[in-house]
Amino acid sequence: MAEFKLPANSTIGEGKTYKAPAGAKRVKAFKVYRWNPDDGKNPVMDTYEIDLDKCGPMVLDAIVKIKNEIDSTLTFRRSCREGICGSCAMNIDGANTLACLKPIDDVKGDVSIHPLPHMPVVKDLVPDLSQPYAQYRSIEPWLQAETAPPPDAERLQSKEERAELDGLWECILCFCCSTSCPSYWWNGDRYLGPAVLMAAYRWIADSRDEATGKRLDALEDPFKLYRCHTIMNCTQTCPKGLNPAKAIGKVKQMMLERQG
Repeated sequence: MAEFKLPANSTIGEGKTYKAPAGAKRVKAFKVYRWNPDDGKNPVMDTYEIDLDKCGPMVLDAIVKIKNEIDSTLTFRRSCREGICGSCAMNIDGANTLACLKPIDDVKGDVSIHPLPHMPVVKDLVPDLSQPYAQYRSIEPWLQAETAPPPDAERLQSKEERAELDGLWECILCFCCSTSCPSYWWNGDRYLGPAVLMAAYRWIADSRDEATGKRLDALEDPFKLYRCHTIMNCTQTCPKGLNPAKAIGKVKQMMLERQG
C-alpha cells in the first residue's frame, strides 16, 4: 500500500470549506485530514460545517453525514457503530479514540480529525494496519495445549482463573494504544506495542493454555517487550478503558521471576 510521507519543508495545507445550509442555527466545523495517493498533492485539511440539529450525537455520525450528503470522496473505515469492531479508530481533537464513541459535544470549538498517527496512510482517514496485524499473528493468539480436553466437554476454569482474563479479552484491536505510544512510533518494526503485548499476556494468563514458557521465550527480546518505558499513553487513550501498561508490567514481572 502507498505510504504517505510529507516532502521536505512541506506542511498540511488548508483545503476546501463546505458551508452549512442557510438557516442552520447550531453549526460546528469539522476539519478533516484529506490525502489522496493518486493525485500527487500534499495533504490538506478540508472544513465541513455541519448543522448539529440534523446530525447524530457522535463524531462518526458527522463523518457519515459528510460522506453521504456533502462529499462522497471522503474515505474512512467504520462498521458496528457500537465500540465493538474498532474500525473507526482515528485521532480526534488530538487524541486517539473511536469516532463512534466520541460525543461531538465533548469537543470545544472546531473538531479536528486525522488518521491514527505515525502509521502509513492508505487514503484520508484510513491507516495501513498491515504491520500491527502481522505482529498480532506473530504471538499466536489462540489456545495452545497438549493435554486433550475432557470428552464432550469444555476446558473448565474456576471463577478466580476466569477473572484473570478480565481487562484483557475486551480488547478490540483498534490500535489506539499502539499508535499513541512514542516507543512504537520509533521502533514499531521491532517493538510489538501495547495492543499486541496485552493480547500476548491474555494467553499467558489463561489457565487453560499450556504454552506459557514458549510464549515468554518468544517475548525475551530487547525490542519486542522491553522498548516499553511505561509512558502510559496507551492506558490513557484506550477507548475501552483497558490498561495495556499493567499487562506489559505483568509480563516483565514473569520474566524476572523465571530468571530468579
